Amino acid sequence: MKFADRVTLLCCILAAGFFCSCGDKKEPVVSQSMFLMNVPSQITVYSPDADSGGALVGEVFKEWKRIAAEYSFNEPYSFTSFVNKRAHGEWVKMDEEFLRLLELSLDYAELTGGAFDITFAPLWPIWREAASSQKMPSQKDISAALENIGSQYVQVDLERKMVRFSKPVQINLGGILRAYCMARAYEIIKKNGRGAPVEVKMGGYMLASGRRAWQYPVADPFHENKDLGKLVFEDGVVMSSSGRDHFVRVEGRLYSHMLDLKTGYPIENFSNLIVYYPSLEDGNYIPSAVLAVMGKDKAFSLLSKIKGTAAVWIDGAGKTSVFSNAASKARWEENKGLF
Repeated sequence: MKFADRVTLLCCILAAGFFCSCGDKKEPVVSQSMFLMNVPSQITVYSPDADSGGALVGEVFKEWKRIAAEYSFNEPYSFTSFVNKRAHGEWVKMDEEFLRLLELSLDYAELTGGAFDITFAPLWPIWREAASSQKMPSQKDISAALENIGSQYVQVDLERKMVRFSKPVQINLGGILRAYCMARAYEIIKKNGRGAPVEVKMGGYMLASGRRAWQYPVADPFHENKDLGKLVFEDGVVMSSSGRDHFVRVEGRLYSHMLDLKTGYPIENFSNLIVYYPSLEDGNYIPSAVLAVMGKDKAFSLLSKIKGTAAVWIDGAGKTSVFSNAASKARWEENKGLF
């Protein structure tokens, strides 16, 4: 089916649907969901114009599918997979977009002192097996994996736009790709959104455009069907670095999927970090995954330098710490109820 036909079909199916936003007031919506980058994604446009709403949804998803196909670690024919196969000991040509993403990732590695590192790939199968078998991996396996991790082994020739690995490392841009998808969606909506309110979700990431009382519920990581509270904001972007769905249970204990690359083990005393940005203009944001591995104090310190931000840190016991810059358009509302 051609792209235009898919958009037309989407509009025919969903234009007659309604979404109840507050009280009894109802408004038409155009909405579509799909599974991308291993997470559920959904785009909803609150507009009576089904044609323009459907076109916007289609344009954003088309861009996201392109990014996933070209840069995802798990896509066998992605540019990332090609580089991982060829770059050990051989210079490989990069396009402009891949170069920007790689440079940004290496900047984050430097910013975090190596706590965030796109060469973490050797640890992933070890902990995937641990989650499956529910047995802790051996220190020998962890140490062996750490030997092949390090951004210092990624050599970039900016002038020639080429990359080479001095050791057989593997790069995985997953820690920044969802934020990049949000940034691209933000650009598309600002250009073609026609002012209609739009809600964009990819896993724990949410972009809200248009003046509404937007809400982002924050789940209790240890109790199903319970929220610790919610972020309420006018518009902007929320990024979440973990959450209940990303925990793994090993030998009866819950562990975060965020890894400490100094030890090779999951980050201690951490459940989630939720960050709010009022906009994504000019790349003035840091992905929550980058901030989370730095620890609460350093993360909040960095966010204090970005205008209008807010954040909620949830520790390993489920206790929240809240940060908010002056004049932030987001506020934290704690859930006072029991369940």
